[in-house]
Amino acid sequence: MSPLWLSLWVASIALIIVILSGLATCYWMNRCKWGGIAILDALITLPLVLPPVVVGFALLMVFTPGYAFGAWLEAHGMSVVFAASGAVIASSVIAFPLFYQTVRSALQSVDHNMEDVARTLGASELRIFFTISVPLAWKGILTGSILAFCRAMGEFGATILIAGNIPKVTRTMPLAIYSYVEAGQYMDAFELVIYICVLTLALLSGIHFITKGSLFHHIDNN
Repeated sequence: MSPLWLSLWVASIALIIVILSGLATCYWMNRCKWGGIAILDALITLPLVLPPVVVGFALLMVFTPGYAFGAWLEAHGMSVVFAASGAVIASSVIAFPLFYQTVRSALQSVDHNMEDVARTLGASELRIFFTISVPLAWKGILTGSILAFCRAMGEFGATILIAGNIPKVTRTMPLAIYSYVEAGQYMDAFELVIYICVLTLALLSGIHFITKGSLFHHIDNN
């Protein structure tokens, strides 16, 4: 698989994982009354501010076959280290905090009066979340999804540690650019740079046209 298509495949799978887990996390966090929620929020956001290579090293320690969880996966015929699944996991972990922070902010800006009315009518919290909160916050969710996809598509540091740089297996566009530059193939690297820049610019511009507003406006307001 070419670096372009591999990057799109990895980012797409990672986005599905991020959306499903991110919405579930936002639902729980917005209703959690635990006093230490600020600490949990910081832990969730940590991969966004840490160097990706640190995140990659942590993932390597978790999934390496010599350690507990990695050994369990290996015993069940599953492999993450130096595999495409490793690239998906790395991209998901790196992109998740960006989606989470964007969507949680959008959900918090929803008019809570409508949620309160639904509660008085006997609607469950889960139904309120998916039939009122999520539709009202759709601009923020779309923005978070696009940002997460772009971040997953451009992931490098964590991916190279856990998945390696294997041609047609884990060599995504950022890894291919790195390899081409190392080999002195600057025109090949430049071609991939153009691809990734055009794709990212098109996606970010799409947010503006679909939601009729500024990208950063929709991060703060749904």
